[in-house]
Amino acid sequence: MESRDQSNLQLKKASSCYSSIIEKKQTFSPSVIVIGGGFGGIAAARALHDASFQVVLLESRDRLGGRVCTDYSFGFPVDMGASWLHGVCEENPLAPLIGKLGLPLYRTSGDNSVLYDHDLESYALYDIDGKKVPQELVTKIGDVFESILKETDKVRQELSEDISILEAITIVLERRPDLRAEGLSHKVLQWYICRMEGWFASDADTISLKYWDQEELLSGGHGLMVRGYCPVINTLAKGLDIRLGHRVTKIMQRHNGVKVTVEDGRTFVADAAVVAVPLGVLKAKRITFEPRLPEWKETAIADLGVGTENKIALHFDKVFWPNVEFLGVVASSSYGCSYFLNLHKATGHPVLVYMPAGRLALDMEKMSDEAAANVAYMQLKTILPDACEPIQYLVSHWGTDINSLGSYSFDTVGKPHDLYERLRVPVDNIFFSGEATSEKYPGTVHGAFSTGLMAAEECRMRVFERYGELGQHPAIGEESASVSIPLLISRV
Repeated sequence: MESRDQSNLQLKKASSCYSSIIEKKQTFSPSVIVIGGGFGGIAAARALHDASFQVVLLESRDRLGGRVCTDYSFGFPVDMGASWLHGVCEENPLAPLIGKLGLPLYRTSGDNSVLYDHDLESYALYDIDGKKVPQELVTKIGDVFESILKETDKVRQELSEDISILEAITIVLERRPDLRAEGLSHKVLQWYICRMEGWFASDADTISLKYWDQEELLSGGHGLMVRGYCPVINTLAKGLDIRLGHRVTKIMQRHNGVKVTVEDGRTFVADAAVVAVPLGVLKAKRITFEPRLPEWKETAIADLGVGTENKIALHFDKVFWPNVEFLGVVASSSYGCSYFLNLHKATGHPVLVYMPAGRLALDMEKMSDEAAANVAYMQLKTILPDACEPIQYLVSHWGTDINSLGSYSFDTVGKPHDLYERLRVPVDNIFFSGEATSEKYPGTVHGAFSTGLMAAEECRMRVFERYGELGQHPAIGEESASVSIPLLISRV
């Protein structure tokens, strides 16, 4: 009798153990660590969380958004990082979310603006003596600049090796005396080059002739996020396990997953990791990979360019400038030119944003915030003598900020365009996202967002394949299509 009881007990234990195994199998929950809380990381974390992954997002800053930073110090939102939706159309992957949230956009250009983010009907340019440049001259030189850029394509086709866009412009002007400009016209041409440098966040002598125009531009022009990007970030982050102030220093691949170490020594383990940190941070090797990343991946990180464009937002107690979208100062070199975005026209708030790029931006980062704001103000005072002093100011430092070390990526001279794709390709169970991994839309918020979704889907497939459960879970984005809400677009 005792033997039978023991036997029954063993059977119960075995049955209990077997039931436990079945239960574990049924409740299998894969895990992932997302590193970086910008749009690439947030998009990946949101998608994987919604796909029933256990997600932990580690962010080094004390806020989310990364190089998207909506500041409320003035009492209203001002984006000190990314502020445009490039491509105000339904094809933009961010459009459905922005539409659902009812966030207004202010369109600053159509599809064919030579300035990329502005049309020419809403500008005011001045020379360094404060004299306004005639609109006819700005329009004329704008046409000249477009012609020069078209001519650089001929130079590109003739050369077997890559050169900078600035070298190509020089060659064009040597060949085509009719496109040369002198005096004030030359200064206006330099201002156009300055704006082009702002688009790439780098100087024209570093930008690849071969690939400068390879980015795909979505239709619909460019729209300023009137209320800033913060509401979009907050919506995507809702309900996620987010750890702020967690600076990752090491990512270790193990036979059954990854182990991630943060600055204070704490560790996190999961089935996979999504690396969504800025290119500048990867370039600086702030994160150690163990084992080392493959040589092709390290080469992609080293060879992709990362530029710097900063913002100095000046808040005034009244509007004293003309009702145009931007103000500019022309000079004999692009380095000496200035560009001010007029937020009052788009948002109703008396704010001008000075936007230096390339070497000028890096040089100004060496100054104190007060000195940098004063430089911007003095530029304004030069062209508008009645300018009053700002009551507040904000200064970004994307080039020297340890969390970014640059603003966004671009194609450097002599390097292949497929570096973006190489940076995106996973290394086993480590996946990559962010604007620098978008071959189609580098340097854009929607580029970062779309690569986050791609990384999430690749991660989902890899992890479920490993556990033999791929067919049991729907692909990310396969849910029934939601109602499309039109974007709220204005143009004053």
